[in-house]
Amino acid sequence: MNTQFVNLASGSPRRRDLLRQIGVPYRIVDIAVDEAVLSGETALSYVTRVAAAKAEAGWKKTPDAPVLAADTTVVLGERILAKPRNRSDASAMLHALSGQTHQVLTAIAVTTSSGTLHRISYSEVVFRPISVAESDLYWNTNEPQDKAGGYAIQGYAAVFIESLRGSYSGVMGLPLFETAQLLDQVGVPRWQKT
Repeated sequence: MNTQFVNLASGSPRRRDLLRQIGVPYRIVDIAVDEAVLSGETALSYVTRVAAAKAEAGWKKTPDAPVLAADTTVVLGERILAKPRNRSDASAMLHALSGQTHQVLTAIAVTTSSGTLHRISYSEVVFRPISVAESDLYWNTNEPQDKAGGYAIQGYAAVFIESLRGSYSGVMGLPLFETAQLLDQVGVPRWQKT
């Protein structure tokens, strides 16, 4: 098995950028995993299960190198805020997050012939109050359409964020501290030319 790169089971350009940031070469593995929340499932169980399922699906397709996958969810109270289905769903999410503190959980999984390892990143994000007009304008940027919780910390939504306690890269979708720990465990070096 080659450990000079990872197979990345994700179509997210942000995850690609973050891997490049720490000098980890990757190849994209196209996978399809059902990301529906199971009845009674907690946010922690949900992100852990989905990240592992993505990594394991990638391993079945390309077992020549470790497969890295991640899943991120936004949690308000006990409510999991997935990707918005449409404009009104995104607006409802931003209205719920407005002036509130919420959690962002990102699970990272790496699958090799030895099995699947995982780590969890937990962050708290405080939003300032957001007007309906702002949420409408934000939707028009097209940014929130494929983002958990309907926002991207690294994009236009940065103006909504009053404070962050935790991992900025974790809120983006690939916490680099935990990712580096996993890659160390499976022998994938960092700081390579990518």
